[in-house]
Amino acid sequence: MSDLRPILLVEDNAKDIELTLAALAKCQLANDIIVTRDGADALDYIYGRGAYAERAPGDPAVVLLDLKLPKVDGLEVLEKLKGDAILRRVPVVMLTSSREERDLVRSYELGVNAFVVKPVDFSAFFEAIQDLGMFWAILNEPPPRGAMG
Repeated sequence: MSDLRPILLVEDNAKDIELTLAALAKCQLANDIIVTRDGADALDYIYGRGAYAERAPGDPAVVLLDLKLPKVDGLEVLEKLKGDAILRRVPVVMLTSSREERDLVRSYELGVNAFVVKPVDFSAFFEAIQDLGMFWAILNEPPPRGAMG
C-alpha cells in the first residue's frame, strides 16, 4: 500500500521556490511537490476546488507555508486549515523570513506544527529545507485518516 502524499509548497518568491525544490530533490524524496504561489491558490488545492477540482483526493504530507503571501496570507491559510475538523491534522510548517515575535506567537496560537525562519545563507537554507523534507515526508508518522476530528 502506497500512502505517498504530496508536499504542498506555498511560496510567492521564485528564487525561494527554486531553492526549495532543489533541496527537496537532493533528498531524493519520491513525494510530488505541489507549488502554489498565493494563499487563495493553496486553499483551492487543499479543498480540491477551482483549477484543482480534478486532482487526486487526499491531504498533503505537509504544507510548507510562507507567511507573507498575496491574496490570502499565510496566517489566514493556517487559521482556515487548523479550524477545519478534517484538515487540522495536516502538518503545517511556517517557512518564512519574518523574525517578528508576533508572527511566531500568532502562528502557534493558530496551531502551526513548526515555525522555521528562512536562513539568509544559501547553504543553511538548503540544509534547513532538506531537514524539513526528510522529517515531514519520511520520519513523521501521521495519524490514520479519520482517526482525529
